[in-house]
Amino acid sequence: MTVDVAQVREAAQRLDGVVRRTPMESSRPLAALVDGPVYLKCENLQRTGSFKIRGAYTRISRLTDEERAAGVVAASAGNHAQGVALAASLLGIEATVFMPVGASIAKLSATRAYGATVHLVGETLEESLVEARAFAARTGAVLVHPFDHPDVLRGQGTVGLEILEQVPDVATVVVATGGGGLISGIAAVIKELRPDVRVVGVQAEQAAAWPGSLAEGKPVRLQRMSTLADGIAVGEPTALTYSHVSTLVDEIVTVSENQLSRAMLLCMERAKLVVEPSGAASVAAIMADPARFAPPVVAVLSGGNIDPLVLLHVTEHGLVAADRFLSARIEISDRPGSLARLLSTLAGLGASVVDVEQSRLGSGLALGDVEVALRLECRGAEHRLQLLEVLEEISVRVLDHS
Repeated sequence: MTVDVAQVREAAQRLDGVVRRTPMESSRPLAALVDGPVYLKCENLQRTGSFKIRGAYTRISRLTDEERAAGVVAASAGNHAQGVALAASLLGIEATVFMPVGASIAKLSATRAYGATVHLVGETLEESLVEARAFAARTGAVLVHPFDHPDVLRGQGTVGLEILEQVPDVATVVVATGGGGLISGIAAVIKELRPDVRVVGVQAEQAAAWPGSLAEGKPVRLQRMSTLADGIAVGEPTALTYSHVSTLVDEIVTVSENQLSRAMLLCMERAKLVVEPSGAASVAAIMADPARFAPPVVAVLSGGNIDPLVLLHVTEHGLVAADRFLSARIEISDRPGSLARLLSTLAGLGASVVDVEQSRLGSGLALGDVEVALRLECRGAEHRLQLLEVLEEISVRVLDHS
């Protein structure tokens, strides 16, 4: 263990006036699920849009004058990049950042706007990190790793201090977990001050390195990852974060892509908060298995940096996952008024038609029939099933639906 409360408190003093003490918002829909209070720790409202500025500034502010003169370099999918860029700018230090070629345009633009020089290299964070290490070796710049340094963990641990101050009776803290820097810092604080509090990490099931690593008793590299939650898509923990997580964290759970989408939708609709997929992982875990989390619960919303186009896609995905959306292709008789009658019937059932497309050129269409593609908003699973049953009754056949 290299992180303790005294060190985190020193980091909090260093961060005073630099980072925002983010709000703690209560959530009625989540409280109804767990039968007790649930609070959202809004790090999506932090400077740069995520908790990363806490660790980045703590790490960079402790560099010597000689190290500062050499500049800093980092590798990141986006949130750490912005934290490093802003921290370096505030401290008057040159920053270079390597990001994967598929990095979010919003995160890329923000990183450049904070003053960093950005290079797009590699398909994954690990490939970008290789280039960042090579740059550090070549130029003498100090590598600011996203999670593999005690100062970074100490900075992230200030979230834990705020949680205990804002919700003194907290029983469970739920944290999105990638490389493990945030949860390591939070757990170090909570387990020293309140060892009775349960700390649960959450990973995207398609990028979950922690369950296998904990089972093996050492960091284990994933062979591949594919998830919307790029902020927690880390292929392998480090020895530093493994030592903290394996000792201090009570459990690591995983959530699906559908569950992440539904959690983002809930945050937007009910809490009026824009949260990126990785930031919504803690909420997704609570929605997926409420009985696992004893209240009062604090769910850390770790970030809110998301490209508008990705947000649009994920919102639609979330509506489908929540049975609030129905896409269908059907075949109806090509007679005057058939489409109008179909739409009128759907309107009478309370369906909102998002779009409709009619075609007479389908390869399997019978003579005298027409194919209609519909996208409908519905009120939930029961309403969606009702609409699908009606489509089956009034159409010649349902070609497919989702």
